[in-house]
Amino acid sequence: MLIGIPALLGPELLAILRGMGHGDEIALVDGNYPAEQQATRLVRADGHHLIPVLDAILSVLPVDDAVPEALFRASVKGDPSLADPVHHEIEAICAKRAPGRKVVALAGADFYARVKSAHAIVATSEPRLYANIIIRKGVIYPPETRKP
Repeated sequence: MLIGIPALLGPELLAILRGMGHGDEIALVDGNYPAEQQATRLVRADGHHLIPVLDAILSVLPVDDAVPEALFRASVKGDPSLADPVHHEIEAICAKRAPGRKVVALAGADFYARVKSAHAIVATSEPRLYANIIIRKGVIYPPETRKP
């Protein structure tokens, strides 16, 4: 246990988050996602649903503010115009932790391709379908500088 670090973030996941560089992406996926097949690095978050894991990760991981889009979610049946209640929950957590950053819905094939190229995948036990998000890591600015 560490002060100020959510207990959901175990040693393996913390090491991966810390090792990621600016622009690297991490995917958080539901229990049905073929994570083991697609992952370069796989972290199991068995027994945890997506929303608390997302909240914990965004409490320590900066979201990239150097690009127009840095948060991407899966779409219902591959259609970016459709959203399930879990997508609204994802958007609420992202609005809280990364204010001003929009969550972009990707078509099925585009989402799968982006997950496959991610630095790591976190496989949750989320039972809801299409409960998947990709986060692009940003930077932590030195105290003596300001964000552009």
